Amino acid sequence: MQISELMTQEVEIIDSKATLQEAAQRMRASNIGALPVSEGNDLVGILTERDLVARAIAEGRDPKTTRVREVMTPDLITCFADQEITVATRLMHERQIRHLAVFSRDQRLVGIISLRDLPTPIGVESLAGAAIRSRAAIRWPI
Repeated sequence: MQISELMTQEVEIIDSKATLQEAAQRMRASNIGALPVSEGNDLVGILTERDLVARAIAEGRDPKTTRVREVMTPDLITCFADQEITVATRLMHERQIRHLAVFSRDQRLVGIISLRDLPTPIGVESLAGAAIRSRAAIRWPI
């Protein structure tokens, strides 16, 4: 199965100069957990719900004045629409991320794929199982 078969094709993009409040409102209205971030015609990162919590709320930033650029994740991890879904699963697992920007071979953004889009047997259950297994190896002092 190819990534193009499971990805969301309507991708909302937000400008890096937008405020966090604007971003959060768009995420709520569209029921999405991430927004690719642009500057002009270039994608420069991704803003996730985790970015909002860990880099904005936890640091006491004002959502009305803080710009997306200040808290976004600058590393935009991508894949191609014609790749097998196992590529997306592997990237998400290796990078511990929940969203991948999907490009066509001519470098156009054509979608986004999220952990929740993946089929359960290779998606959420296997990634959750891997996380639980890795934590089970940790021994806490008594």
